[in-house]
Amino acid sequence: MAKKQHPRQAFNILIIGQSGRLQYECLLFAATLRHTNPDFEGRLFVAVPNAGPLWDRDPSIRDSAVLDMLGELGAEILPFENQVFGQSYPQGNKIEALVALPEGQPFVFFDSDTLITGDLTEVPFDFSYPGASLRREGSWPTPTLYGPGYHGIWKSLYDRFGLDFASSLATEHPEEYWERYLYFNAGYFFYRCPKEFGERYLDYARSIRDDPPVELTCQSLDPWLDQIALPLVVHGLGGGRDALPGGLLDGRISCHYRMFPLLYARESDAVIEMVEACAAPNRIKKILKQHEPIKRMIYQGRGQKVRALFDRSALPRREQAIRNRIKAHGFWMR
Repeated sequence: MAKKQHPRQAFNILIIGQSGRLQYECLLFAATLRHTNPDFEGRLFVAVPNAGPLWDRDPSIRDSAVLDMLGELGAEILPFENQVFGQSYPQGNKIEALVALPEGQPFVFFDSDTLITGDLTEVPFDFSYPGASLRREGSWPTPTLYGPGYHGIWKSLYDRFGLDFASSLATEHPEEYWERYLYFNAGYFFYRCPKEFGERYLDYARSIRDDPPVELTCQSLDPWLDQIALPLVVHGLGGGRDALPGGLLDGRISCHYRMFPLLYARESDAVIEMVEACAAPNRIKKILKQHEPIKRMIYQGRGQKVRALFDRSALPRREQAIRNRIKAHGFWMR
């Protein structure tokens, strides 16, 4: 059951930017946000890691045209330092950037490969009750033949951090079924204070990476570490699965497309029309077309060829099957 609606509250948005693919995704995010929410009351931060010893090369955005357009779209560049992750685990940027946000101000984090497709004021955020994306598959853990199973693996993590495991379970699902255990996609999450959330997130993720419980011995942490630690943080701060009604984020209001071939394969006509309209102005087009997947998918029509391969009302249940069909026709790009 969803939480009851709370009075509307201004909040900040955080996305992660870097040189290369992410800077173009950030431009599309900002363009779609301004298109669908021209009166957005909060601030849009593009957090960019500084060069440092944890990076082989400078990860910051240095393209002046990209930076100028982000500014024109109302985004603020927020530099931050990597103390723990960096080149070895760039997904950790979403964790380390949180403490650079204004302390005590509610925030929503979105992965940069997201489009804002509707009015964010319709989302009944209760920032005292954190939540995250439920658009996920059972990607972690992968229990082995001789154990431990889902229960033993997840319980070891809750025990590590002194959290109540039993209250996190969705008991309508049977033992050893993955959805019984709290698990999110890290494509969005929110809370009342980025410092409080970020410090806990970093503490948990670093502990799991550096000293995993023995129950995790045969489990891969890369790229799943952010999604392993996230439910522990959300539960530890009093949140859960029912933080938002279904169908809003990762639904009518936002679209986490992840890769451009998947965007064209899965999403509605309205989403495709909106993103193509946002990408059409010449001042944006001349920047975005520097990124090969955007150039081919949006501007050269390859996306429509991908789209013709699928019936949106009867998509394959598993994402891998969608990817495989696109690859079989030579249209995959990332």
